[in-house]
Amino acid sequence: MRRRSLLIAVPAGLATLAACGDDKSDSSKASGSASPSASSSASPAPPPPKIVDGPLPAITAGTKFGEKPTVAKGSGDPSKDLAVKTVIAGGGTTIAEGDYIQAHYLGQIWSTAKVFDNSYDRKTALVIQLAQNSIIDGWRYALTGKKAGSRVEFSIPPTWGYGKEGNAQAGIKGTDTLVFVVDVQDTFNAKSSAKGKTVAQGDADLPKVGTNTDGKAPSIEIPKADAPTKLVSEYVIEGDGDKVAADSTLLVQYKGVVWDSGKEFDSTYGRKQLASFSLQQVVKGWAQGLTGKKVGSRVLISIPPKLGYGDKPPAGSGIEKDSTLVFTVDILAKM
Repeated sequence: MRRRSLLIAVPAGLATLAACGDDKSDSSKASGSASPSASSSASPAPPPPKIVDGPLPAITAGTKFGEKPTVAKGSGDPSKDLAVKTVIAGGGTTIAEGDYIQAHYLGQIWSTAKVFDNSYDRKTALVIQLAQNSIIDGWRYALTGKKAGSRVEFSIPPTWGYGKEGNAQAGIKGTDTLVFVVDVQDTFNAKSSAKGKTVAQGDADLPKVGTNTDGKAPSIEIPKADAPTKLVSEYVIEGDGDKVAADSTLLVQYKGVVWDSGKEFDSTYGRKQLASFSLQQVVKGWAQGLTGKKVGSRVLISIPPKLGYGDKPPAGSGIEKDSTLVFTVDILAKM
């Protein structure tokens, strides 16, 4: 059975992309074990932990970055504080609280060395936000300030893990201290952009999108031409990541304007907040336009009314009935 491993809140403004119908979000393709996601029942956050160097159990095999580690059983009593050690120091972007990370990880119980979850066997890295109620607090505190490319080992007492309730699904008791090894592959924030090769935009009848990758909103220049009656989806910057599937959940930057007026009606850049969503939850033009495109890319999408909102645009969106919509979308990661 597939489970929801991420606790994803829909960012403000993303409602303008939502499709009508049932909410069938499935943010993970992981197995039925636990993940570092926060409990679905929000509770008051505990005070920040004291961060100490140890003790931490030895990594006895899989010692290279990206390899599945084998971790010894904890020796003696674990720290009642948050023990954190950078095992391999990376040279990438420094992680801040609120950023998204892409990482492989393994989690086990201190006292038994029982592995309750790992992403290495799934061959799919976790993409999740280091934010309260998105992930257990121990992860937020242990990884903030670390750099992408790092391997970090840390132990989490129940206070900053799953609390007194534990996690019965994973066999975690309310008294268990957890040990994690995390390989941080990448980090994303409001300044993140597409990464890839620039593609020529030679069709004068299509909008021209800016190719800046400095985290600022790219420009969209609407031509003096009639809007296409069919969906248009073209690379502006072509990344080299995995291809997007029809049921993928994505982390993106985007900006949308109305073809007829050029007026912007929605943008992650203006909110300074990335967006995450399933392609099964958005308008058909988005889902069809992004399916098959590569992660890391910037994509121009022109959506005719029949694949957008038709004669029922969202109230207060500034979109008129039967409008053609133009988007620039940076596909940062698959979730």
